[in-house]
Amino acid sequence: MISNIASKIQPTLTQIVIYPIKSLDGKAIDRVKISPGGALKFDRSWAIVDERGKIVNAKRTAKIQQLRSEFDFVASSEPVQQLLIRLHIAGDPNTYTFCLTTKLVELARWLSEFFGFPVSLLENAVTGFPDDLDAYGPTIVSTATLETICDWFPDLDLAEVRRRFRTNLELSGVPAFWEDRLFGAPGEVRDFQLGDVRFHGINPCQRCIVPTRNSLTGSLSFKFQQIFTEQRQQTFPAEVNKLRFNHFYRLAVNTQIPLGEAGKFLNTGDALISRS
Repeated sequence: MISNIASKIQPTLTQIVIYPIKSLDGKAIDRVKISPGGALKFDRSWAIVDERGKIVNAKRTAKIQQLRSEFDFVASSEPVQQLLIRLHIAGDPNTYTFCLTTKLVELARWLSEFFGFPVSLLENAVTGFPDDLDAYGPTIVSTATLETICDWFPDLDLAEVRRRFRTNLELSGVPAFWEDRLFGAPGEVRDFQLGDVRFHGINPCQRCIVPTRNSLTGSLSFKFQQIFTEQRQQTFPAEVNKLRFNHFYRLAVNTQIPLGEAGKFLNTGDALISRS
């Protein structure tokens, strides 16, 4: 069960971040619509792929971390909402701007030149391109958890930790690692609600090499995974089911949003309510 200690715990959604192009930077927004596939609208709706159809990401191509991206919605008379991307390369003062809804070919050509090999962009506006096909919903973490990681790594600030772990939804009003209560034993689904939107808590998110690297340069942080794993085990909440942790290099909660929730909206300020 998800319990609120003496009712003093009031989990509140304080940050929403979508990542329109998988592996590029995110955009913080105050309100987001749930897509027909149970994803956040525009979250990982596009993926960069090579000639073999394999996704180009920071796990395989560290150079992508030299690329900064900013996204902006623009007013349009078209029925499809227009989304712009502005790209910056480390050390290059220029800005390169493309419309994701009309200039994908031009963007793919520019990215091919940047990476040094041919790429194209795939779009999936229904489900996006999640890492976990079973837990296809947004990831959830608490601000207190990210702040605790800053304590483990004094050379990292909160902005850098956020960029490394790339979670969608951030909760305030709870202690560090409280979000681990949002999943249960293997095979168990925890039901909860954020505002009007129902969620299933599935499992703790297994991490890859990406958080071990500086998000702006791609350089490795010394013993990051080892230190993280040791600290995570030492601070593990007593109330959480350890059977979900075959190792402790895990952070944030993978979720599902039932397909019947499509069309609803999440908003910053929404309260989290247990349904289990």
